[in-house]
Amino acid sequence: MTREEKAQIIEGLTGKFQEFESFYLTDSSSLTVAEVNDFRRLCHEKGIGYKVFKNTLIQKSLDNLEGDYTDLYTTLKGFSGVMFASAENANLPAKVLKEYRKKSGGKKPLLKAASIDAEFYFGEENLTFLSELKSKGELIGEVITLLQSPAKNVVSALQSGKANIGGLLKTLSERN
Repeated sequence: MTREEKAQIIEGLTGKFQEFESFYLTDSSSLTVAEVNDFRRLCHEKGIGYKVFKNTLIQKSLDNLEGDYTDLYTTLKGFSGVMFASAENANLPAKVLKEYRKKSGGKKPLLKAASIDAEFYFGEENLTFLSELKSKGELIGEVITLLQSPAKNVVSALQSGKANIGGLLKTLSERN
Protein backbone atom coordinates (compact mmCIF):
# COMPACT_ATOMS: atom_id res chain seq x y z
CA MET A 1 0.00 0.00 0.00
CA THR A 2 1.45 3.36 -1.00
CA ARG A 3 1.64 6.41 1.25
CA GLU A 4 -1.02 8.12 -0.84
CA GLU A 5 -3.39 5.17 -0.41
CA LYS A 6 -2.76 5.14 3.34
CA ALA A 7 -3.36 8.91 3.51
CA GLN A 8 -6.68 8.48 1.67
CA ILE A 9 -7.76 5.69 4.03
CA ILE A 10 -6.80 7.77 7.08
CA GLU A 11 -8.70 10.77 5.71
CA GLY A 12 -11.79 8.66 4.97
CA LEU A 13 -11.66 6.93 8.34
CA THR A 14 -11.21 10.25 10.15
CA GLY A 15 -14.31 11.50 8.32
CA LYS A 16 -16.26 8.45 9.49
CA PHE A 17 -15.17 8.96 13.10
CA GLN A 18 -16.31 12.60 12.85
CA GLU A 19 -19.61 11.68 11.19
CA PHE A 20 -20.58 9.00 13.70
CA GLU A 21 -20.47 9.82 17.40
CA SER A 22 -20.37 6.16 18.36
CA PHE A 23 -18.05 3.42 17.24
CA TYR A 24 -17.10 -0.05 18.39
CA LEU A 25 -13.74 -1.80 17.95
CA THR A 26 -14.03 -5.54 17.48
CA ASP A 27 -11.81 -8.57 17.07
CA SER A 28 -13.05 -11.14 14.60
CA SER A 29 -9.70 -12.80 14.01
CA SER A 30 -10.92 -16.36 14.51
CA LEU A 31 -13.81 -16.02 12.06
CA THR A 32 -13.55 -17.53 8.60
CA VAL A 33 -13.94 -15.36 5.50
CA ALA A 34 -17.50 -16.65 5.08
CA GLU A 35 -18.33 -15.82 8.71
CA VAL A 36 -16.89 -12.31 8.37
CA ASN A 37 -18.98 -11.83 5.22
CA ASP A 38 -22.10 -13.01 7.10
CA PHE A 39 -21.31 -10.58 9.91
CA ARG A 40 -20.82 -7.73 7.42
CA ARG A 41 -24.11 -8.61 5.75
CA LEU A 42 -25.95 -8.50 9.10
CA CYS A 43 -24.33 -5.14 9.92
CA HIS A 44 -25.38 -3.77 6.53
CA GLU A 45 -28.97 -5.02 7.00
CA LYS A 46 -29.14 -3.22 10.36
CA GLY A 47 -27.67 0.01 8.94
CA ILE A 48 -24.28 -0.24 10.61
CA GLY A 49 -21.01 0.34 8.85
CA TYR A 50 -18.37 -2.32 9.50
CA LYS A 51 -14.89 -2.50 8.08
CA VAL A 52 -11.54 -3.98 9.04
CA PHE A 53 -8.55 -1.62 9.13
CA LYS A 54 -4.91 -1.80 10.04
CA ASN A 55 -4.41 -0.76 13.65
CA THR A 56 -1.91 1.96 12.71
CA LEU A 57 -4.45 3.52 10.33
CA ILE A 58 -7.12 3.50 13.04
CA GLN A 59 -4.71 5.12 15.50
CA LYS A 60 -3.65 7.82 13.03
CA SER A 61 -7.31 8.54 12.26
CA LEU A 62 -8.10 8.86 15.98
CA ASP A 63 -5.12 11.21 16.34
CA ASN A 64 -6.80 13.53 13.81
CA LEU A 65 -9.89 13.92 15.99
CA GLU A 66 -10.55 16.43 18.73
CA GLY A 67 -10.38 14.81 22.12
CA ASP A 68 -8.10 12.25 23.68
CA TYR A 69 -8.46 8.72 22.32
CA THR A 70 -5.12 7.41 23.61
CA ASP A 71 -6.87 5.05 26.04
CA LEU A 72 -8.18 3.12 23.02
CA TYR A 73 -4.70 2.51 21.60
CA THR A 74 -4.10 -0.42 23.94
CA THR A 75 -6.96 -2.29 22.23
CA LEU A 76 -5.44 -1.81 18.78
CA LYS A 77 -3.74 -5.16 18.56
CA GLY A 78 -4.38 -8.05 16.26
CA PHE A 79 -7.34 -7.97 13.92
CA SER A 80 -9.45 -4.79 14.35
CA GLY A 81 -12.80 -4.07 12.82
CA VAL A 82 -14.72 -0.83 13.34
CA MET A 83 -18.51 -0.59 13.62
CA PHE A 84 -20.04 2.86 13.24
CA ALA A 85 -23.37 3.98 14.68
CA SER A 86 -25.26 7.23 15.02
CA ALA A 87 -25.89 8.78 18.43
CA GLU A 88 -29.57 7.82 18.12
CA ASN A 89 -28.61 4.16 17.71
CA ALA A 90 -25.49 3.91 19.85
CA ASN A 91 -26.58 0.54 21.25
CA LEU A 92 -27.26 -1.03 17.86
CA PRO A 93 -23.72 -2.40 17.23
CA ALA A 94 -23.82 -4.20 20.59
CA LYS A 95 -27.20 -5.68 19.70
CA VAL A 96 -25.87 -6.80 16.32
CA LEU A 97 -22.84 -8.45 17.97
CA LYS A 98 -25.14 -10.37 20.30
CA GLU A 99 -27.54 -11.28 17.48
CA TYR A 100 -24.71 -12.58 15.29
CA ARG A 101 -23.34 -14.66 18.14
CA LYS A 102 -26.75 -16.16 18.76
CA LYS A 103 -27.17 -17.04 15.08
CA SER A 104 -23.67 -18.45 14.67
CA GLY A 105 -23.50 -20.16 18.06
CA GLY A 106 -20.13 -18.56 18.74
CA LYS A 107 -18.51 -15.98 20.96
CA LYS A 108 -16.97 -13.96 18.17
CA PRO A 109 -16.54 -11.20 17.15
CA LEU A 110 -15.22 -9.94 20.45
CA LEU A 111 -15.79 -6.43 21.70
CA LYS A 112 -12.46 -4.72 22.26
CA ALA A 113 -13.81 -1.26 23.08
CA ALA A 114 -16.60 1.18 22.34
CA SER A 115 -16.76 4.95 22.26
CA ILE A 116 -20.18 6.49 22.81
CA ASP A 117 -20.31 10.27 23.03
CA ALA A 118 -16.56 10.26 23.89
CA GLU A 119 -17.09 7.82 26.79
CA PHE A 120 -15.04 4.62 26.55
CA TYR A 121 -16.14 1.09 27.41
CA PHE A 122 -13.54 -1.67 27.34
CA GLY A 123 -13.92 -5.40 26.95
CA GLU A 124 -16.51 -8.10 26.60
CA GLU A 125 -17.96 -7.52 30.05
CA ASN A 126 -19.59 -4.30 28.77
CA LEU A 127 -21.40 -5.88 25.81
CA THR A 128 -24.65 -6.64 27.65
CA PHE A 129 -24.64 -3.21 29.29
CA LEU A 130 -24.08 -1.51 25.92
CA SER A 131 -26.81 -3.55 24.22
CA GLU A 132 -29.30 -2.47 26.91
CA LEU A 133 -28.50 1.24 26.64
CA LYS A 134 -31.50 3.25 25.59
CA SER A 135 -31.24 5.34 22.46
CA LYS A 136 -31.79 9.09 22.59
CA GLY A 137 -35.16 8.61 20.90
CA GLU A 138 -36.26 6.08 23.53
CA LEU A 139 -35.14 8.36 26.36
CA ILE A 140 -36.95 11.36 24.88
CA GLY A 141 -40.07 9.22 24.47
CA GLU A 142 -39.93 8.18 28.13
CA VAL A 143 -39.49 11.77 29.30
CA ILE A 144 -42.45 12.89 27.17
CA THR A 145 -44.57 10.06 28.57
CA LEU A 146 -43.62 11.03 32.12
CA LEU A 147 -44.45 14.67 31.44
CA GLN A 148 -47.78 13.81 29.82
CA SER A 149 -48.88 11.46 32.56
CA PRO A 150 -49.86 14.10 35.18
CA ALA A 151 -51.65 16.20 32.57
CA LYS A 152 -53.59 13.17 31.34
CA ASN A 153 -54.61 12.34 34.92
CA VAL A 154 -55.96 15.86 35.48
CA VAL A 155 -57.87 15.87 32.18
CA SER A 156 -59.23 12.40 32.90
CA ALA A 157 -60.38 13.41 36.36
CA LEU A 158 -62.07 16.51 35.00
CA GLN A 159 -63.78 14.56 32.23
CA SER A 160 -65.00 11.79 34.51
CA GLY A 161 -66.27 14.32 37.01
CA LYS A 162 -68.34 16.29 34.48
CA ALA A 163 -71.57 14.64 35.55
CA ASN A 164 -70.70 15.04 39.24
CA ILE A 165 -69.78 18.72 38.90
CA GLY A 166 -72.86 19.38 36.76
CA GLY A 167 -75.11 17.61 39.27
CA LEU A 168 -73.50 19.43 42.17
CA LEU A 169 -74.00 22.81 40.49
CA LYS A 170 -77.61 22.00 39.67
CA THR A 171 -78.32 20.94 43.28
CA LEU A 172 -76.70 24.09 44.64
CA SER A 173 -78.67 26.31 42.27
CA GLU A 174 -81.96 24.63 43.24
CA ARG A 175 -81.34 25.34 46.92
CA ASN A 176 -81.36 29.04 46.35
